[in-house]
Parts: sequence; structure tokens; C-alpha cells
Amino acid sequence: MNQPALKQVQGFVTQNAIYIVLVVLIAGIALYDTNFLSFTTLRDILMQSSTRAIIALGAAFVLITGGTDLSSGRVVGLTAVISASMLQTQDYGRRFFPDLPDLPLLVPILIAILAGLLVGLINGIVVSRFSVPPFIATLGTMVMVYGINSLYFDMEPNQSQPIGGLRPDFNHLGTGYFGPSGPYSVPYIVVIAIAIAGLVWVVFNKTRLGKNMYAIGGNMQAAIVSGINVRWNLMIIYAIAGALYGLGGVLEAARTGGATNNYGNMYELDAIAACVVGGVSTSGGIGTVQGVLAGVLIFGVINYGLTFIGVSPYWQLIIKGLIIVAAVAFDIRKYLVKK
Repeated sequence: MNQPALKQVQGFVTQNAIYIVLVVLIAGIALYDTNFLSFTTLRDILMQSSTRAIIALGAAFVLITGGTDLSSGRVVGLTAVISASMLQTQDYGRRFFPDLPDLPLLVPILIAILAGLLVGLINGIVVSRFSVPPFIATLGTMVMVYGINSLYFDMEPNQSQPIGGLRPDFNHLGTGYFGPSGPYSVPYIVVIAIAIAGLVWVVFNKTRLGKNMYAIGGNMQAAIVSGINVRWNLMIIYAIAGALYGLGGVLEAARTGGATNNYGNMYELDAIAACVVGGVSTSGGIGTVQGVLAGVLIFGVINYGLTFIGVSPYWQLIIKGLIIVAAVAFDIRKYLVKK
């Protein structure tokens, strides 16, 4: 192969590495068990990945600015508990709020999302106004949110019992679908995730906030000199991320039919890993919606596919870890080459 052709191949592989990895993973599992290539399997993977995709898109906002957010998983748990606690059936034996009347479905959902937005806004204020490194700021928030959620979850008469007996209309949000029952149905939760991804794409690519976000992550000092209000933009970005975590928590409660204060545990690491594997630079300033979605799908295929063919969960963790390290190493190598 001549030199120009070799460079073209290398460029293609570099630009599309994430999608090549996804295809190779699917092909490898399908070779082991052809039943993996079915609409039922695809539908299940998409359903399981939908909430993770929304959470990862929230994390992408922060990562592109050059920050990080360790609080996302605990925000998911908080918002799952808040929404579930207010959306139980009247005849359930252990209602979180025994005297609470049936609320319109949208009210508890909005309350939960606003709670997530508030946590994100606090993160943004601490990072932008007090110049606390994002890792430390969100680490502190992660611990505090878990404590607040645990206190709420332990309130009388619940006393730390798993929240169940959710209303059918709320459950339907996470498990319902368009079309006839079966493998060809389209779950509501997948449609919601696609709609959110579309909105995030618009923000990333067509709005002033998106342009400012990339500028801040690329070179914060240059962004300040160019007249960008970095503090204000960071507060908005962290608040949006918190709202997306909140929506992810609501949908996770609806999908699973319950909630506990431990919901969302380690989700922050999965979200960050999906972003990094999907091409969001750890140095900031680089990242795409389609890359994040591909990263989420890779981990969805690993979790579902390797379980499908009987691979031990411990081996799955090893494979995921290797993919994360390889992705970060590749990202750093590209950064050093550019310099």
C-alpha cells in the first residue's frame, strides 16, 4: 500500500475508531451466538442504554468545558427517590406519603428534575464563583447529596424501605411503547432519549452557549479575553447537566418500577467512561453527541452482550477497564501529537 493510501486508511480509522469498535464487538458476540442479532436484543439494549445516554450527555456538557462531575450518580438516586415517593398508588400498603393525593404525572417529574438542576447549579456556583476544582467540588456534592437522599429515604413511615407500588401511568413512561407488542415495538424511553440527544446536539452546534462551552474547554483564558462570561456560562452548563441527571433518575425509577437511595451508584463513572470512549477529550474542548451515544452503546453491548453469552461479570469489568484506559491513552496521544 502506497504512503498516501496508508495515511487515508489511518485517518479513517482514527476518525471512526469508536464506531469500528462497536461493530467489532457486535460481530464478535454474534459469531459466538447468532441469536444476539435479533430485534428483541436490540430493543433491550436500547432500553437499558436510554437512561445512561441521557446521564452521559449531561456529563458531556461538563467534560467539554474541561471539568468533571462526580455527583451525577447520586443526583440520579435523589431524583429517582423523589419522583417515586410522590407517584405511588393510593392502595399501596407502605406509601411514602400516606395522605398525598394523586398528583398530575408531570408535577413530581418536574420537581425531581428541578432538584437535579438545583444540585447542578450549586456545582456551577462553587466551581465558577469560588474557583474550587470541579473534581473536588462535585466530590463534595456527591457525598452531600447521598446524605440528603438517605435522610429523605429514611423518613417516617418509609424508614429506608424500597419504594414500590408505583402508579401505572408512571411505570408506563419507562416500559410502554409505540406500536404492537413484541420485538418491533418502539419504547417510549428510547424515543425520549433520542429527543434529548437531538436537543443536546442543537445546543452543542447551533447555540451561543454551545460555542462558549467549546471555547471554555479549549482555552479558558482565551475565552475570558474574548469577552465570554465564563462564570455565567459554567453555572448554566452545570445546571443543564444536573437537570439531565434528574431526568435520567426519573426515567430509571419508571423503568425499574421502584427506587432506593442507592440508585445511581457508580453511574457517574459509567457516564464519564462513555464520554471518554466516545471521543470527549479529557482536556476539554472536544466532544460530539454522536460520539457520546456510541460510547454508551459500546458499554450497553458489553453489559448485555457478554452476559448474553455467559461471560463472568468480573471479566466484563476487566474489558470495560481496558477500553477506558485505551481510550484515554489514545486521546492523550492525539493531544501530544497536535502539540
